Amino acid sequence: MASATATLRAELERRAEQARTFLSRISIRLLAFNILLVFLPAAGLLTLDTYESQMLRTQEQAMVQQGRVLAAALGGPAGLDDAFGILRNLGGRQQARLRVVDADGHLVADSSRLTPEFPTTPGQLAVVGASDGADKRSSSEEPGLLDGVLYWMGALPFRLHRWLTGPPPPLDSGEFYSGRDELLGAEVEAALRGRYGAATRISGGQRSVTMYVAIPIRSGHEITGAVLVSQSTYGILQALYAVRLDVFKVVLAALAAAAILSLLVSTTIARPLRRLRSEALAVVDRRGRLQGGFRSSSTRDEIGDLTRALEQLTARMREHLSFIERVAAEVSHEFKNPLASIRTAAELLPSVEDPDQRRRFLQIVQRDVARMERLLAGVREISRIDAQIDDDEPQAVDLAVLLESIVDGFRLRSRHGVSFDLSKPDGALVVRAVPDRLSQAFENLLDNALSFSPGGSAVRVALGADGNAALVTVTDEGPGVPPEHLEKVFARFFSYRPGTPNANGHAGLGLPIAKAIVEGYGGAIEVANRAEGGASFTVRLPMN
Repeated sequence: MASATATLRAELERRAEQARTFLSRISIRLLAFNILLVFLPAAGLLTLDTYESQMLRTQEQAMVQQGRVLAAALGGPAGLDDAFGILRNLGGRQQARLRVVDADGHLVADSSRLTPEFPTTPGQLAVVGASDGADKRSSSEEPGLLDGVLYWMGALPFRLHRWLTGPPPPLDSGEFYSGRDELLGAEVEAALRGRYGAATRISGGQRSVTMYVAIPIRSGHEITGAVLVSQSTYGILQALYAVRLDVFKVVLAALAAAAILSLLVSTTIARPLRRLRSEALAVVDRRGRLQGGFRSSSTRDEIGDLTRALEQLTARMREHLSFIERVAAEVSHEFKNPLASIRTAAELLPSVEDPDQRRRFLQIVQRDVARMERLLAGVREISRIDAQIDDDEPQAVDLAVLLESIVDGFRLRSRHGVSFDLSKPDGALVVRAVPDRLSQAFENLLDNALSFSPGGSAVRVALGADGNAALVTVTDEGPGVPPEHLEKVFARFFSYRPGTPNANGHAGLGLPIAKAIVEGYGGAIEVANRAEGGASFTVRLPMN
């Protein structure tokens, strides 16, 4: 139960970590930046035309409805004589201006003149030049939208555009039928012919228009007149002004959000990049030596990933340079003794007359030259492994087949009666490696075991598995490894072979080469002493 709970908790933590990593990505921040900067203001601007069209259609429908109701009322027996009475009964509750004309287009009744100063009977009707009372409004009666600072700032680009493109065409002043007793516009003529008439005309003063609709008055099959309904779009214009102001507020909010996000981007991108640049310039000195490094970062975005990758790269470079320096120092130290011996022998040769002595000095020179050649060959091999093992193309290798081939080779060249035994499972254990490289590692282990094995003993190779790893154990029946040397056997140039023939023939690089190959393929190698005597080397390699 506790194990299941721990597993569930680990899974939840992993998913939460993935979510945090996704949300902290720079691409997500840039996406939010673009949406706030472009989408919201554009969406607000795109809705203005639709909003205006809907309001105009609604106003026209309301005007048509009022005109039809009045035309239906005037189509009764009383005819046009009831026009003033019906308009008076409305009491100014209508929003549009209603006018009634007879069949010749003469004005019969006008809703804008039903005030105490105007007569209320058709006979006393006088035509005046007043504009539409429902349409004509002073600027002092409306809210001061046009005087606001925000609207002035938002309208500034449009005013500048008008200034650059020249003045607009002149507008007609006042109401279209102002001062006329005969109303024979195109929409009225259409209504007097029995059709629906409509017209839209520019009004003076405000940059708005006045909409006109004319509805025929029918008495039986005869057209007795028409109802003319007119209403300014000034109210719609004011509503659009309010919407534009709201849109401009959205634009300002989007710009503020863009500014904040820009600061955030500057903080999370530009500043870390400047820090990375400074650290990169300080990594090496003028002579190319590695000096500094990259500080670790806890951020979970791409820059944090880059910082950690550069930190790991610097650490690997420092480790590699340290490896090169250690190898150079060890090679220099190993060369000192044979070079000193060769120099001494070369200095003494001219003064020695005894042939045996001269022969002995020449043997010393030849032995030390051979030793230097072995050292150089070993160092070259380690360097080649270090440089090429990552570039070689690995392939599937069956360890059972590989070890059987290697063990058979050692059986053929074995001396002093040393036997080689191989135990392996029935199934295949496959690893990914270069066969020749892996053969070199196991051959070095077997060669090391053979060199310590007394005559008549056995070298045993066991192949097995431990989870997802293949295990290869090489054991011998020799003296084993002194406890104080267990940590040194894989060190370069280390060789401890007391009482072993041809001890000087070993450069101490066989086991380091085997270790470099095994670790290059993601494995590990260990050494231990057996309780019954001898040494045991265990190689662990990851399987496919």
